[in-house]
Amino acid sequence: MGRVKEDYRSLTGPQKAAIMMLSLGDEHSSKLFAMMDDDEIRELSQIMANLGTVSSSLVERLFVEFADAMSNTGSLVGSYESTERLLAKSLPKDRVDLIMEEIRGPAGRTMWDKLGNVNEQVLANYLKNEYPQTVAVVLSKIKGDHAARVLALLPEGFAMEVIMRMLHMEAVQKEVLDGVEKTLRTEFMSNLARTARRDAHEMMADIFNNLDRNTESRFLSALEERNRESAEKIKQLMFTFEDLNRIDSQGIQTLLRHVEKDKLALGLKGASDGIKDLFFKNMSERAGKMLKEDMDALGPVRLREVDEAQNIIVALAKELANSGQIVISEGKEDDELIY
Repeated sequence: MGRVKEDYRSLTGPQKAAIMMLSLGDEHSSKLFAMMDDDEIRELSQIMANLGTVSSSLVERLFVEFADAMSNTGSLVGSYESTERLLAKSLPKDRVDLIMEEIRGPAGRTMWDKLGNVNEQVLANYLKNEYPQTVAVVLSKIKGDHAARVLALLPEGFAMEVIMRMLHMEAVQKEVLDGVEKTLRTEFMSNLARTARRDAHEMMADIFNNLDRNTESRFLSALEERNRESAEKIKQLMFTFEDLNRIDSQGIQTLLRHVEKDKLALGLKGASDGIKDLFFKNMSERAGKMLKEDMDALGPVRLREVDEAQNIIVALAKELANSGQIVISEGKEDDELIY
C-alpha cells in the first residue's frame, strides 16, 4: 500500500475525509457512514483501503485545520444560513422557505414521511397544543407504531378525545388535508429545523470532550496558537471530569446511584484530590472504604482506560442533567446555592 505524502497541502478532500474517518474510531465513523449514500461510502472505502501509514503529525494537522475552520467565522464555510441568504437573492421567499425546509427537515419525500422520522416526544409536545381533530388527522397519516408512541405521550384525557375522533373519522377532504400539511410545514417543521441547528463551537466542544486527554491537550494547544478566541470558547463549553465539582451534593449522590462501581473506581484513580473528596464525602464511611479498596486493587492502570471510564461518567452526568435529575451549575457566583 502507498504511503500518504507528508506534504499536507498535497492531500485531496476525499483523502482528508478518509483520514478523519479512520481516526474517529469504529463507533463514531459508523454513525457517519450511516448518513452517506452508497457512492460516497464506496469512494471513501477505496481511499481508506489505500492510505497506507499516516503519520500522527498529519492527523493532528488535519484535526486542527478542521477545528479552526469550524470555529473561525472568517473562514468560508457552507452553512444553512449562507445558503439561505444566497437563495434569497434570486428566488421568492416562499420558494426559499420550501427549499430550506426540505434541506433541514427530517428525511422523507412527503410531509408524512418526514413526520415519521420526528422523535415521538418532540411530535407529542407539538400536537398536545393542537385541536384533537387535527391530531387525529396527523396520527392517521403516519405509521401505526409511531402513532402509538406519540399517543401514549399525550395527556390521557386529550388522547381519548383524539381516539374518539379517529374512530369516527370519515374520509378527510383534500382541502383539510392540504391545510394541515401546510400548517405542519410552516410552523412545526420550520421551528424544528431552526432549533436543530448547532453552534460550531458547541459541536467542537462535544468532539473534544470525546478525545483522550493527550490528544485533547495537543489540539487545544495548537488551536490556541492559531485562534485563541475560538479555543477559549471551546474550553468554556467543554464539560470534563473535573467539572463534576459543579454538581451539588444531592446531584453527586444521584450520580453515585446510577454509575457502575468499577467505572467509578477506574475514573477516580486518575482524578484530582478535589474530585475524589467530592465523591467520598457523599458516600457512607463503609461505601467509601470499599471504593478505596477497589481503587487500590486495580494497581497501575493505563491512562486510556481511565479516560474512557471518566468519559462514561461524564456522559451519564449529562444524561441525568438533561432529564432534570441533577443540576450542573455554570460555575458563576449567581449559580451558588444558599441554604
